[in-house]
Amino acid sequence: QVQLVESGGGLVQPGGSLRLSCAASGTIFSIHAMGWYRQAPGKQRELVALIFTGGSINYVDSVKGRFTISRDNAKNTVYLQMNNLKSEDTAVYFCNALIRVGVETSETNFWGQGTLVTVSS
Repeated sequence: QVQLVESGGGLVQPGGSLRLSCAASGTIFSIHAMGWYRQAPGKQRELVALIFTGGSINYVDSVKGRFTISRDNAKNTVYLQMNNLKSEDTAVYFCNALIRVGVETSETNFWGQGTLVTVSS
């Protein structure tokens, strides 16, 4: 069993910063990628940022230059540093990881429980 535990959400004023963390634990053979998605009220879940084990990184255009994703492979942890936050960044942020739980298993998507980020004055 694999668990993803997120932390770091909260209320912040426009222009402020937050740092999200997500730690993966359990039966993990390898992690192919870790990332963050978000879902605002009434909208579909969207990819925010994704970092692959090889180092490649993808960002949605709306956060480029403001958000930075990073990963500590030794701790199976991914971070999302969010700067210059805007009201439109308000959403529930979900951690996601593509993980193999065994040497002969295929990769499986795992999700965290979500953490709320509210940007408001």
